[in-house]
Amino acid sequence: MLSGFDFLFAGLAAVAAGTVNALAGGGTLITFPVLVALGMPVVSANATNTVSLCPGYLGATLAQSSDLRGQAGRVRMALPAAAIGGLLGGLLLLNTGERAFRGLVPFLILLASLLLAVQEPLRAWLLRRSGKAGAGFEPRAMLPLGLAAVYGGYFGAGLSVIVLAVLGLFMKDNLTRLNALKQAVALATNIAAAAVFVFSEHVSWPAVLIMAGGALIGGAIGGRLAGRVRPAALRWIVVAFGLACAVVYFVRG
Repeated sequence: MLSGFDFLFAGLAAVAAGTVNALAGGGTLITFPVLVALGMPVVSANATNTVSLCPGYLGATLAQSSDLRGQAGRVRMALPAAAIGGLLGGLLLLNTGERAFRGLVPFLILLASLLLAVQEPLRAWLLRRSGKAGAGFEPRAMLPLGLAAVYGGYFGAGLSVIVLAVLGLFMKDNLTRLNALKQAVALATNIAAAAVFVFSEHVSWPAVLIMAGGALIGGAIGGRLAGRVRPAALRWIVVAFGLACAVVYFVRG
């Protein structure tokens, strides 16, 4: 059971995560370790974190909704794959068990940190590869997109990087439109996983309410700081924090 101070700390972590997500991405690498450090079981921490951050994904998708215009065909194909993958990932998490998932946590955090580290090279590659708007959606992308969503429903950190890479591999379009589609895919994935977690006993609802509010505040702060803070520097701080957490988990076993 979290104390009042614990909830305050979780809320502050959510504000930081919302700010980081708005500027550079990787907010889950802040909130998940904080919840675990506060004594929450790892499965509950992951489920609570996923539900808490859904409003942030919704806000990001709505903010880029204009760039989804003309992509109705893609959305109709991509979102069901994302939702099914997120659902499977959520069910997989709930059937992994506390002890087994705890053993996987350092590897998952390490993977997420590495994904965040390659985000900028990935964006550079996509910019070089980008073409005119209006390119179609390759049906071959459905399977890798669905697999990415399984990972997203299971853990989530680094999902946006994976999805953007998949979209970039199978579509030739400008980065702005691909990024908008990525946000919609991430939203569908997280809502599907959250729907599974809602009916489990692993969600701390007081923490969800506080963290959801904190994430929204952080997103607003991040929007105001855009252009004043170097996203690359912030991203490397988050990567370093994630790597440090992974090392701690490895050492503690």
